[in-house]
Amino acid sequence: MAHVRCRTVRGVALLEIDNPPVNALGIPVREALMQELARLACDASVSAIVVAGVGKAFSAGADINEFASGLADRSPTLRDLHSLMEASGKPLVAAIRGTALGGGFELALACHWRVCERAATVGLPEVRLGLIPGAGGTQRFTRLAGPEAALEYITSGSPIPAAKALELGLVDELADDAVSAAQGFARRMLAEGRELRLASRTSDRTSGTDPALFAAFRARLERKARGQLAPWRIVDCIEAACTRAADEGFRLEREWFNECRASSQCSALVHVFFAEREARRIPNIPPELRPLPIRTVGVIGAGTMGGGIAMSLAGSGIPVKLLDVSQEALERGMAAIRRNCDASVSRGSLSPERRDELLARIEPVTGYEALASVDLVIEAALEDLGLKRAIFAAVDRIAAPHAILATNTSTLDIDAIAAATSRPERVVGTHFFSPAHVMRLLEVVRGRHSSAQSLATAMALGRMLGKVPVLAGNGDGFIGNRMLQFYSCEAEFLLEEGATPQQIDAVAEGFGFAMGPLAVRDLAGNDTGLLVRRSRTLPADERRSPILGQLVALGRLGQKSGKGFYRYEGRIRIPDPEVDELIEQVAAQQGIPRRALGEQEILDRLLHPLVNEGARVLEERIALRAGDIDVVFVNGYGFPAFRGGPMFWAQRTGLDKVVATMRTLAPTHGQRWQPSALLVRLAQSGESWDEALADSRK
Repeated sequence: MAHVRCRTVRGVALLEIDNPPVNALGIPVREALMQELARLACDASVSAIVVAGVGKAFSAGADINEFASGLADRSPTLRDLHSLMEASGKPLVAAIRGTALGGGFELALACHWRVCERAATVGLPEVRLGLIPGAGGTQRFTRLAGPEAALEYITSGSPIPAAKALELGLVDELADDAVSAAQGFARRMLAEGRELRLASRTSDRTSGTDPALFAAFRARLERKARGQLAPWRIVDCIEAACTRAADEGFRLEREWFNECRASSQCSALVHVFFAEREARRIPNIPPELRPLPIRTVGVIGAGTMGGGIAMSLAGSGIPVKLLDVSQEALERGMAAIRRNCDASVSRGSLSPERRDELLARIEPVTGYEALASVDLVIEAALEDLGLKRAIFAAVDRIAAPHAILATNTSTLDIDAIAAATSRPERVVGTHFFSPAHVMRLLEVVRGRHSSAQSLATAMALGRMLGKVPVLAGNGDGFIGNRMLQFYSCEAEFLLEEGATPQQIDAVAEGFGFAMGPLAVRDLAGNDTGLLVRRSRTLPADERRSPILGQLVALGRLGQKSGKGFYRYEGRIRIPDPEVDELIEQVAAQQGIPRRALGEQEILDRLLHPLVNEGARVLEERIALRAGDIDVVFVNGYGFPAFRGGPMFWAQRTGLDKVVATMRTLAPTHGQRWQPSALLVRLAQSGESWDEALADSRK
């Protein structure tokens, strides 16, 4: 059949899923597998069946589009398929190469045995879409690997390397060629007369599980999964696998899967999933255009950001020349990189061998001449336009003609930097987020003269590094930092009007942020925040709260000085009456009456200005799509993914409410706080962001 290949060799049928690019288990695939399995069950010449995938993947799971359209429940479902497989009297062996994820791994778990290639990965990442595995994944995984492993891997959605999967008992054998080995494995099981082993059967690894295990894990989950549904339901499912009969465990899993699928969190996370895919697409770039190959990269600046960028590149297999004009600064930078790598080794996220390979790819250099042969230069110097222009002029003189010159600036004018070179078409912004070797977001900034190939290359580099690249237009702060200033400033205005730091942060964290805005200020350094603030010019009708400046003047720099908006014992933040007193004094000096503020007002006033400025970013085409803004804030600023990003969240909760908040704030905050024309239009018409933008750009 079109989506499944079948051939038989010496009594073993090879059933291969053929649905490129990732062998998703859509309706046509499920139908074909059902028909082939039913046919093979009646074929006397077939003694065993090997299930595999054509190409580089076993199967990456269900077709996400079917979840959005409701087709995932159309018969035959994955559960129907698994029932047929478990009823088979002939051995079924999964041959896993590449990836077996989500429904793909559930399909493998429904086989009697699993043979896995050494470089393959398996896992159940459904939690990242606000879902739980819905076709027996929690039940079979737990019965094979035990509850501890199930809790760790299914609530996080983390991929599991083949060697770890073997150790956990999720797969039965590793091989260089999974298909050939699985065929041999099936023949061996037949020759030995092995009883067919079903992962759905009760396992000794789940019997007698201590209930305290689940209580302790739920306590750990409290902060990490605050406000989320799916992680908690996964724990419930795993507990059911240990305490209920198999049929009851499968029934509860399906019931809770349906609950998660119907939730607003699932729709928000599915939105983020598709928005990240769409963000890769740059309109008007010819499909035949290919990014330039990036074989070596030069990074200028060995500070925190430059070192993080160098680590990210080297960790992805790209040789790096790390340049600083001072040998002392270069040595400090390399020492910091080594410390970061060693910390990763101690955490177990990096092997000693991989660390040594990464460090070997970073070559410290002190002269621009060393960058003459690189394909890309990324400048990560201080946020000073004059300094950056001087660096670009120097690099332009020695860099290869094909080389792309990129700046890591977070706010400065790309065109002003490009004007210092003879190749403005090869200048782009690559705004990494700190720490650059950890954070997933990469803002690729388009200058007035940036060529399509330069942009395509920068976007492709982001994907090579495992980042989520988003194209941004050239404007003060680009997408994220431009919008964020309204969120941060409003937090301080709320302090003046009567809120406390802990009240504001509690509201933000209750919404789903890992840290509230004032805790983030303390973490980043209040002196750093003040420097950024002073570098930007405000319109005449706006002001900023003097609270931040007064904290810095008192030496309250944040966590690094042991006190900021809070007092700190290690990383534990403690409310400080001295800060409350300072805030009251500022309010009195400004003539601002203080009052009690409710949680909803605080939340609206933190987030609605953010959304309003996002609408202006769309009006000015700094962002191409509302989904791009959501991707930026989810991946770069800690906006809770299960809320879908600020623009998605605002559309769901009511744009009319955003308009009302802005009309309340504008008289005291300034003209920039007036509701944007696009926002007002959508609030009145009920159109979506994408509908409105499509109309305006025809």
